[in-house]
Amino acid sequence: IHLMNGLYDAAFDGAPVVALTGLTFHDLRGVRYQQSVDTVKLMEPFTVYNEEVTGPEHAILIANRACRAALGDRGVAHLAIGKDVQSIKLSADKRSMRNPGARSSSSWSPPLSAPPPDQLRTAAAILNAGSRVAVLAGQGALSAREEVTQLADLLGAPVAKALLGKPVLPDDSPFTTGGIGDLGTAPSSWAMQSCDTVLILGSTMPWEEYYPKPGQARGVQVDLKPDRLGLRYPVEIGLTGDVKATLQGLMPLLTRKSDRSFLQEAQRRMADWNQLLEKVESTARSPLRPQMVIRALSDLLPDDAVISLDCGANTHFAARCLRLKANQRLTGTGMLASMAPGLSYAIAAKLAYPDRASVAVVGDGGF
Repeated sequence: IHLMNGLYDAAFDGAPVVALTGLTFHDLRGVRYQQSVDTVKLMEPFTVYNEEVTGPEHAILIANRACRAALGDRGVAHLAIGKDVQSIKLSADKRSMRNPGARSSSSWSPPLSAPPPDQLRTAAAILNAGSRVAVLAGQGALSAREEVTQLADLLGAPVAKALLGKPVLPDDSPFTTGGIGDLGTAPSSWAMQSCDTVLILGSTMPWEEYYPKPGQARGVQVDLKPDRLGLRYPVEIGLTGDVKATLQGLMPLLTRKSDRSFLQEAQRRMADWNQLLEKVESTARSPLRPQMVIRALSDLLPDDAVISLDCGANTHFAARCLRLKANQRLTGTGMLASMAPGLSYAIAAKLAYPDRASVAVVGDGGF
């Protein structure tokens, strides 16, 4: 159950994962043998690659394919291996007559695709025409932190951050209004309700009531996956491409906005919001305020900490009260809102970044 929950979590959030599962002995399938679950069929609905390994020679070919599929398609790849197949030595495996000893490549480079020039010009014309541009940044913009900062400065645009996009800008950046949606801030809601143009970068934040009202704002969206374009908001143009590469191609076509009043109003509202949070977080009472606990944790975290969020009320408090610094990273369950992933994510974070502090924020339900 935990495996399936975690893999569905990865599939919903576009996280590259390779899952290895077992099958019963190859000659005892279909006879109701113990633990005889067809994991290939089980995984079919949500995987980008899903195969049974028939032997060592086959494993050499398809393991690399599984890794490339997970990374390239940003999803779950699954390989199922029978108990007896797992113990076969490479020297004992016999290739088929059409396999001369084939090998697949173990190399992979992330695609840094950008839209064609005519689409970039169309998007730039929309953004240049707007007087109140707001940006929504998601996890697809994590590799474009510098570009998002430059863009916000160029357009005088406040940047609202989806939960998994919280590390795109540090929370002390003058360009961010913090989170958006049910975990968000009042200034982010104001920016979306007041803008005349919205630019969505690598996000399919699910709460549609927090986007501009249809017809209120012209829209531009950037996403690696074309089926995500226009999914939440009826944008005028959707740009299929990597956010970093797309912004690098787009920014030379943009005109710096001299009128900074929209950004300045967002900054004033953000100062008021932070003042309210400070008051809530510093007011002692019994029972203890969760906001005070999260703020104390935030102040104590090392500058390069990796934070993993559980799901529940603790997510709400952490999303608002953790003040992320430039080199800190944060993750959690996004689209699925899966229960109790915080500890698992924190273990994975420590494996990925052994020299950095790994912190899990876990609520009573997950605990």
